Amino acid sequence: MTWAGRLPSPCPPCPSARVPTPQRSTLAQTFGVNLRGVIDLLSHHLYSSPRVYVREVLQNAVDAVTARGLVEPGAPRRITLECPEHTGDGTLRVRDTGIGLAEDEVHALLSTLGGTSKRDQLGFARRDFLGQFGVGLLSCFLVADEVRLVSRSAKGGPAVRWTGRNDGTYTVQVDDSARDEVGTTLTLLPRRDCDHWAEYATVAPLAAEFGSLLPYEVRVVGATDTAVVTSGGFPWTRVEGETSAEHRDRMAGYCKAVFGFEPFDALPLEVGAAGLTGVAFVLPEGAHPGARQAHRVYLKRMLVGTSVEGLLPDWAYFVRCVVDTSALRPTASREALYEDETLLAVRDALGGRVRDWLVRLAATEPERAGALLAAHHMGIKSLALVDDELLGLAERWLPYETTRGAMPLRQFRRSHPTVLYTPDVDEFRQLAPVAAAQDIGLVNAGYAYDTDLLRRIAERDGPDTARRVDPGELLAALGRPDAGTEAALADTVRVATAVLHDHDCEPTLREFDPVSLPALLIADADGERRQDAEDARAGADPLWQDLLGHLVDAGSGAAQRLVLNTRNPLVARLAEVADTALLESAVRALYVNALLQSHRPLRPKDTAALTGSFLDLLDRAIGH
Repeated sequence: MTWAGRLPSPCPPCPSARVPTPQRSTLAQTFGVNLRGVIDLLSHHLYSSPRVYVREVLQNAVDAVTARGLVEPGAPRRITLECPEHTGDGTLRVRDTGIGLAEDEVHALLSTLGGTSKRDQLGFARRDFLGQFGVGLLSCFLVADEVRLVSRSAKGGPAVRWTGRNDGTYTVQVDDSARDEVGTTLTLLPRRDCDHWAEYATVAPLAAEFGSLLPYEVRVVGATDTAVVTSGGFPWTRVEGETSAEHRDRMAGYCKAVFGFEPFDALPLEVGAAGLTGVAFVLPEGAHPGARQAHRVYLKRMLVGTSVEGLLPDWAYFVRCVVDTSALRPTASREALYEDETLLAVRDALGGRVRDWLVRLAATEPERAGALLAAHHMGIKSLALVDDELLGLAERWLPYETTRGAMPLRQFRRSHPTVLYTPDVDEFRQLAPVAAAQDIGLVNAGYAYDTDLLRRIAERDGPDTARRVDPGELLAALGRPDAGTEAALADTVRVATAVLHDHDCEPTLREFDPVSLPALLIADADGERRQDAEDARAGADPLWQDLLGHLVDAGSGAAQRLVLNTRNPLVARLAEVADTALLESAVRALYVNALLQSHRPLRPKDTAALTGSFLDLLDRAIGH
């Protein structure tokens, strides 16, 4: 008996039926389905590559064998892939000793897209099976236009032939002579442009990649070669009689084979609630925080993907995992994990495992911990922002750039209980020599997470523990010159005030070390805010100009101060300059030099001052 079928189409309305007008009622309509288009969409666009068809046929066979084992514990558990080199007729055959399908099950499970999945239809628990969506058979159409299946059910009844085509049609035929033993044979006749996907040289490696951890024997047969691709156990499980050193060396070799690097350490992983077991490998060298996480994930021993993201928190970018799980959900293509509450819980649990390992490493092997933190300081810093234990770890081990050299914060705090810091690298480079000469401790917090970490320390230990340095504090710490020096430089200050007015800057006399530094440019926060408002006002519409004008008028003082070092011989000689034009050029040159040392951007008027002062001084030098 043969049945031919396709998905039902909407029934056309009867000619004699009266169609209500839209004003009186609205008819419910059914979507029309182009089945060939749906098959093409799912089989060619759901999956990233034709290679996944091997995984899908393996998955179906594994589910069938699992189902039979639940009702017949002693039944054989074998899956065999026979390549065209062995079959001799150009086909790839996948044989299994699974539960098989009866005729009604063939219609329900193989010929209804998106219908009930096999484990529900066959009455078994969903957790026992790999498949989740009932569309895996469509992947066969990536490499073939026709798929044939012969199956005999363990429940009894005759064998059944099913043939599906990529145009959306299928036939079902009862043929009791088609197969004697319980199980299923799937046959693919590859398209001419896809012959290589069925060859032994392609199928054997793919079957090993996807199914090496499967608990059943999976055999790939070629012309003369036969490969059993399953190993039966998890590679991260310690074997009987294996020492800790031997296990560590074996894990290092496994990591090298899987990820291509020798790990800094290997962490066993287990989350019982998610049925997860595996191993985490710590990268031996620093990685970019934005680097993609590439974890190898198995679902019920079948490979989901080799570059699965989202398994660990973002801060753990320096860790790579290989895990097997029974509770996480794959996406429809089974090439990634579905972002749900279970995955969030697993991510938190695995992140906690890495965190606990870091704390324990710092307590038991401080030298190794220091090396690790130096290599992966970005990830440790980001985690320390939300974890007090790792905040203490970062404070103890991570080096900061300070006026006393590179050192951890805890060491720096022994001599400077209040940590003064600047959140800008260029500002630190400018202020550090002066601060060090005055014995003022200063920390460079201009790199990623540094400022936030110092704020966290202040929240934990009190506001006097760490705070941003006010440039005005440094100015107040600098000594004032004596009255005679101020009087001698009075004309210089007067000229400098006029010259620097156009640059929103005021001159100030101080004496400080190092003597080699003639001038220091210090920003004034209130003055900078006023200058920003003034710049915004210039390009604003009349309403905003009026509002910003109040802000500008309310402010006072320049945005920056040029601190002239009276100990510097060049500055001291300015008192002897009687030529006002020369003095103006000298002041402009000192201002621009200090501006360049501060690494601040040059405005057009600053560039003009640089060019004008340079040319004027050069002309005078040549003239003499």
